[in-house]
Amino acid sequence: MNSPFDPLVPRPIDRPTEVPLEEGPSSERLAELDDAKILAGPERPADRPAWRARLHAWREDARARHRYDGSAYRHPGAAWAARCRTVAQVWLWDELLYSFEEHRFTPERFLADARERFGGLDAVVLWHAYPVIGLDDRNQWDLYRNVPGLAGPDGLVAALHAAGVGVFVDYNPWDVGTRRGEDDGTELAALVADLGADGVFLDTLKKADPGLVERLNAARPGIVLEGESKLPVEQIEDHALSWAQFFADSPVPGVLRAHWYERRHMQHHVRRWHRDHTEELQSAWLNGVGVMVWEVVFGVWVGWSRRDAATLSRMSAVQRAADELLSEGEWTPLAELSAGAERAGVYASRWELDGLTLWTLVNRGEHDHTGPVIPEGAGPGGALFDLTGGGRLSGAGHTRVPGRGVAALLHVAEGVPEPAWLPGLLEELARLPHEPDARFPHRLARRVEPSPAGPRGSHVPDPDAVVVPAGPYVLTVRYRARETGMYQGAPYVDEWKPLPPRLHDPRTLQRDGELTCPVAVSAHEVTNAEFAAFLDETGYAPAPAHRFLAHWSDGRPAPETRGEPVTFVDLGDARAYCAWRGGRLPTEDEWQLAGEQGGLRRGEPAVWNWTESEHSDGRTRFAMLKGGSDHVAEGAQWYVEGGRRSPEYSVKLLLLGLGQARGATVGFRCAWDLPHG
Repeated sequence: MNSPFDPLVPRPIDRPTEVPLEEGPSSERLAELDDAKILAGPERPADRPAWRARLHAWREDARARHRYDGSAYRHPGAAWAARCRTVAQVWLWDELLYSFEEHRFTPERFLADARERFGGLDAVVLWHAYPVIGLDDRNQWDLYRNVPGLAGPDGLVAALHAAGVGVFVDYNPWDVGTRRGEDDGTELAALVADLGADGVFLDTLKKADPGLVERLNAARPGIVLEGESKLPVEQIEDHALSWAQFFADSPVPGVLRAHWYERRHMQHHVRRWHRDHTEELQSAWLNGVGVMVWEVVFGVWVGWSRRDAATLSRMSAVQRAADELLSEGEWTPLAELSAGAERAGVYASRWELDGLTLWTLVNRGEHDHTGPVIPEGAGPGGALFDLTGGGRLSGAGHTRVPGRGVAALLHVAEGVPEPAWLPGLLEELARLPHEPDARFPHRLARRVEPSPAGPRGSHVPDPDAVVVPAGPYVLTVRYRARETGMYQGAPYVDEWKPLPPRLHDPRTLQRDGELTCPVAVSAHEVTNAEFAAFLDETGYAPAPAHRFLAHWSDGRPAPETRGEPVTFVDLGDARAYCAWRGGRLPTEDEWQLAGEQGGLRRGEPAVWNWTESEHSDGRTRFAMLKGGSDHVAEGAQWYVEGGRRSPEYSVKLLLLGLGQARGATVGFRCAWDLPHG
């Protein structure tokens, strides 16, 4: 009988793989390691020399079996990937990257925050489509191409490049149910060329097929590809990066299989829902690889603690300065340490090149370890520096390795000049002390008060409006569990890989409140004809105007569509119309209360309705849609759900800027506050 699935425990596929320690294992036995995420470290120090010998034997055997020559890593255009250690995955409309008030991208603000908290970034993944794709017919390419200010010499991508930050676009191979254009290879290659992207993130794909690799390289020679999760050994040949998502390490830290196989292959550790990033930071530090910073996971705040951010800053400073050592030096994982350090839970990798020896140290324990770390006589002669402790040591010296933190030592052999980067690095690290504060930096999404929408009209409510009485109410809201969550908090705190029934299953929540006065909710959605009358009388012109009434021709709706619900309007447009009518948008609760009375009618075609439910936690804005639509995107579970929905059903929609929130499947209806009695 299978044991019940525990989302807080790594699945078998996430766990490290034991390395055979017997003498002379067969090629078949070694080949079993091809499928590992992490090659587990042995607990007994006495086993570690044999363990390292098997790692070398496996790499030699695997390279021979797969006829590996590493030619892809010699391409000048892809060389940057081997140094790309700190990557941020960022929602295109993250409020650090985009200002909803100014209607412009703000890369300067986003990058300044990254420098202050994380020590800067080497690259960003501009996440754009999921989880809003499927709401209408726009495909993943549309959701990049239709964004003003993204491409071009003055665009967001150019600004990131000017700051020395690489740019990845995201490829969703599961997008098969939206508007069809060219085949994916043609579309993706054209997008890469048009945006000048440096790499492609392969969402849900461990690897790209050879044909896609060839087409992308033709569009952008040296393009780097990053697969999700465990990259097959044979694809390390042409995928310079991989996304080390949900990799569980062994109690004694192990070795990342793909990076051990090819040192120039960079990996990015990430556990998207975890609030403590110690384990992946320490694994990255011991392996000389990178980390993904992902604080807004598909619209949900999962921010980094001060401790983890400070640890990454210290790591990044050393990795950038000592890149040659980490990339080309002789790497000894689980290097020998003093007995006291070993007992305290301290582990190290040793990197040696041209008379320089770097130890990257981690402390798996809760308490600081202070004392000798490297064995006596490990660094005879020359000079020993405690990089993260701020200066030169005498002999083996006493080093502090903070509890659940990292440290670094550098030995410069006698007669070898100190590296040019050492003084600057020591100065930088002196400003980046270990930060013990591991508290999760909670953010609450708060309802955004709408800005004045223009002059208020004196029109009375629609005569057939549904009146919701004043007083307290309790509602049951139905929704589909998605990675967006709903109102507050992460839906999968500290979980490994959300799977059904945790993911995409039906859920309910209870909402309660009180109406201080009766509210009349229009029985019908605003039509194209009604919205045209509003424009004629007011001359309303939104800023920005992108996609505003995109289905109209020459500023007028087609005659046969005058009675259909108006679409291609965003929250601001809807608010302006309702103000002209002397009303406002209904809240999501008012909409549901009116709908449950049975008086709300649906236009043809049926469209989702905006509600006055804009929220922001300072990084993500969202609103609740009600009613459902006739449009349904089929073929993938990742799409926004469609179809006509009952009044209690809600969809949390992340808000897009620059007019991108306007689409063919969302309209609105008005509401009016009524006097008592």
